[in-house]
Amino acid sequence: MLASDGGLRTNTSSMTSSTQGAFLLERELIVPRGIDEVFAFFCDPKNLDHLTPPWMHFHIVGSSTPTIGEGTLIDYKLKVRGIPLRWRSRILDWNPPYHFADEQVRGPYRSWLHHHTFEDLGGKTRVGDSVRYSVLGGAFVNRLLVRPDIERIFDYRLEQLTKIFG
Repeated sequence: MLASDGGLRTNTSSMTSSTQGAFLLERELIVPRGIDEVFAFFCDPKNLDHLTPPWMHFHIVGSSTPTIGEGTLIDYKLKVRGIPLRWRSRILDWNPPYHFADEQVRGPYRSWLHHHTFEDLGGKTRVGDSVRYSVLGGAFVNRLLVRPDIERIFDYRLEQLTKIFG
């Protein structure tokens, strides 16, 4: 919901494709900072630590570039439900300061494509996340295990962005 003061707006949805078992999660937040400042925050891979819940034991192992850009590869270690995992993502569709996407190259999902969008609202910025993913086990595993975790992760992300940007 969008608060009357232009604050938090959360939009969650789930979509299943009969052929791929794909699911969709979307979130939006309006922050009281300019688009250039907000986008710059997302260009630094180290800031992912601030947006990832502590219970995931998230750690960046390496990045192919010092700032995020088209083609950047980022390697992570994390834990999901206590299971240690490695994840590699690649940055796609780089269009500063309006949007970029990251896709899982290696990780726990059958597929993962995360679109980040930034809309200039004249001194404020609408930050959007849209994640399309698929999992082994399809809708049952998603509903029981995966979806609740992803929602908790992105709820935490919105809380952190609110703290960081006011």
